[in-house]
Amino acid sequence: MTSMFNKPWARRAFTALLALAAAGAAQAHPGHAGDGFAAGLAHPFLGLDHLLAMVAVGAWSCLALPAGKRLAGPLVFMALLAVGALLGPQAHIGTAGIEIGVALSVVLFGVLLLVGRKLNATAGLAIVGASALVHGLAHGNDLLNGQPAALAMIAGMLLGSALLHGAGYVAGARMQSAPRWVHQLAAAGLGASGLVMLAARL
Repeated sequence: MTSMFNKPWARRAFTALLALAAAGAAQAHPGHAGDGFAAGLAHPFLGLDHLLAMVAVGAWSCLALPAGKRLAGPLVFMALLAVGALLGPQAHIGTAGIEIGVALSVVLFGVLLLVGRKLNATAGLAIVGASALVHGLAHGNDLLNGQPAALAMIAGMLLGSALLHGAGYVAGARMQSAPRWVHQLAAAGLGASGLVMLAARL
């Protein structure tokens, strides 16, 4: 693990990721102008915690799931993301608690990337699903409360999420032929970013 940080560019990349996390931690979800499909499509890209988690799901699915089941991670995430979004305005869960859960999910995705195929696929998908539900609650609180175009917003949000999953999948495919320390660096950066976000929200 320490050998990867002997490379100057690896240290710079790790530091930059932490800086991004710190910058995004105080205001995870900026204001959202408008409503409808376009607002939903943009929303997953506006919070670093959501963006990192969704990219991580795609990368983990590519790296850890069997070849014929690699779409399971994104599909499970998007299904429970939609459920959570629909429940969000009615769940009456405090925003602070949801934000802590979102930050914890980023930490967990770092762990998932680190352990890879050592973790049973069913257990990994359960973590993905539980995290997606928390992210969905956060999205629902942000987007849908009092909005007349809820279904269009959810459709846009799912498309935005799918694009991020796809980006993560491409990254995972490239990581398959990379040295082990590249996986470790990605996992460490992701987990550390989640910890920075968590610390800012406690």
